[in-house]
Formats: sequence, C-alpha cells, structure tokens
Amino acid sequence: MEKIISSEKELVSLAKEILNFAKGIKVFTLYGNLGAGKTTLVKQLCKQLNVKDETSSPTYSIVNEYQNEQNKVYHIDLYRLNSLEEAFEVGLEDYLESGNYCFIEWPQIAKAILPEKIIEIRLEKIDKTSRKCTFNTLE
Repeated sequence: MEKIISSEKELVSLAKEILNFAKGIKVFTLYGNLGAGKTTLVKQLCKQLNVKDETSSPTYSIVNEYQNEQNKVYHIDLYRLNSLEEAFEVGLEDYLESGNYCFIEWPQIAKAILPEKIIEIRLEKIDKTSRKCTFNTLE
C-alpha cells in the first residue's frame, strides 16, 4: 500500500490504516532517511494503541518501553548499533519474542533475527510537510 500524507489529520488516519492492515502482526520495521518521519509515525501508532506514556525517540536509549491498558509497546532505534551482536546485547530478541508491539527504526542490522511475518514501513520525505508512506507485509 502507498499513501501520501501532508497533515497531522492524515497521519492519524494512516496510523489507523497501518494497524488495521497488520491484522495481528506486531513487529513493524521503519525505513527512511533522517527527518523522514519515522518517530513521528511511531508516536501516532502508539497513540492509536492507547499508550498514555509520553513517546519520544529512542536514539540514545536504543529502546523505549511504553504501556497501554493491556501490554507493553516497544519503540526500538537501532541506528547507533554496529553489529547483530550488539542487537543481541540490548535484548532485541527478547523484545521480538515478547508478543508485544515492536516498532523498529533502522532495522537493517537485525534482519537476520526478525520474525517470519513483519510489517515493513518505508517513509520518504517529499517536501517540508508531505511524506510518501509505503507499507506491506513481509513473510
């Protein structure tokens, strides 16, 4: 699926659409250049999952853990990792196997340990306010 969004209202709709499209898949990978809107989209996805915690970029912490009514939601940023071994050291495999939602920015380094079914999201900056979002299921 491909969508062009250019407003906050469209971002809300996009997040709802992505979660509905996922049909129970809980691991999402997000690709895009710096400033493409990955973290902004994750914030909206978390909002749609009724996360009450303040969401922010996990660039320095690697993993931010949030709570909704029933479960934890993990927002993971692998940008600063240099190897798959480092991904294991931060416990990525445990997060992936938790059964909770995992939103992973910069997932390239961890492709070898991602689950069989994931939702891949690609964001591309068109201009200051517009983004092209492509999402699909990878099996």
